Amino acid sequence: MNGAGGTSGGTGQFFLGLIMMCGGFYLLLNGIVVSSDFGFGSRMFGFGSRFGVSGGMVMIPMIIGIGMVFYNSKNYLGWLIALCSFAALVFGVISSVSMSLRTMSAFELICILVLAIGGLGLFLRSLKPSEPTPPRSQ
Repeated sequence: MNGAGGTSGGTGQFFLGLIMMCGGFYLLLNGIVVSSDFGFGSRMFGFGSRFGVSGGMVMIPMIIGIGMVFYNSKNYLGWLIALCSFAALVFGVISSVSMSLRTMSAFELICILVLAIGGLGLFLRSLKPSEPTPPRSQ
């Protein structure tokens, strides 16, 4: 009978490592605070210190492109304008996201990292074949 991952590794280590890893990474990701500065009045893209492109400025070509597509669905220029504007809008939203770690004690952070990285180590060790035990002589 094979163990975890088709190897002769330990199945118990596999599940213990998986539970520890999932718990640790859940707690780590739960401690991250995500905020955004995106808005139609704020700068989404900046070119130097004088010129900035806001979210509303990206919406205008997208609306024009969508209108061109609804008027004639075979208009490649309309599709190009609409899709490029949509891609720029998604890129601007994602690039305006900032992440920070919430306030926690050093003990909490160490426990989270031990769970996550220790679980990952156990999980990966269980996938490695174990060394065969030499037969005992009587």
